[in-house]
Amino acid sequence: MMTSTDPARPDEHAGRRGSRPDAKAPTAPAGRPGDPAIKEADPSAARVTLLVLYSPRLAECLRFYQDLGLDFTAERHGRGPEHHAAVLGDGTVFELYPARPDRRTDALRLGLAVPGVRADPPLARGRHVLTDPDGRTVEIHAT
Repeated sequence: MMTSTDPARPDEHAGRRGSRPDAKAPTAPAGRPGDPAIKEADPSAARVTLLVLYSPRLAECLRFYQDLGLDFTAERHGRGPEHHAAVLGDGTVFELYPARPDRRTDALRLGLAVPGVRADPPLARGRHVLTDPDGRTVEIHAT
């Protein structure tokens, strides 16, 4: 089950201004859905194609991300560990692997855009800040 911090909490960057009197209010960080600074994708620009999380709580993290509407498939490559992969809307592969002492994904903040009606429980449209079972902050933009 998903646990949320206060989704009504104002954006942590909102209201900060530089020390100059003419400083402009900050805009949403680039990459956030709905950001006016995001332009049509340049096919020659770099983009994320693979994101792998190593989790000591693999089953719980799998359920958390499935509850957000991601569709995972169990995989194993050669002698490697069984893991779970989901292909996101833009083609990015998102994988969950079991952690090992030399492979863990700790401090990380993710941002995902998901159809709120596919989440379990459904999410109202807008921004939701959640915490996955490993303690990572997951910012959801529910559409």
